[in-house]
Amino acid sequence: MASLVRRAASLTRVGLSSSNTPIQLIHRRGLADHHGPPKVDFWKDPMNPAKWKEEHFVIVSLSGWGLLFYGGYKLFTGGKGKKEEEPIKASH
Repeated sequence: MASLVRRAASLTRVGLSSSNTPIQLIHRRGLADHHGPPKVDFWKDPMNPAKWKEEHFVIVSLSGWGLLFYGGYKLFTGGKGKKEEEPIKASH
């Protein structure tokens, strides 16, 4: 919606221009401008997290924290699963 308002405002300014030469409208992408080095998938450069795409960094980070918590849980609980009980023998 805001881009439509800006576009309409720029068109009215173009219409009020007194020059006879055609004015080239430049489309601005706003927040989509890229600054810095291009981001890559984490499997293309696994040893350099600074170059990873943001969503890949989040996925790898959350997976790592999950594995850390799960491993800690298994370590401190002794890694024991569900223990089966022996059937109770009836004494006569």
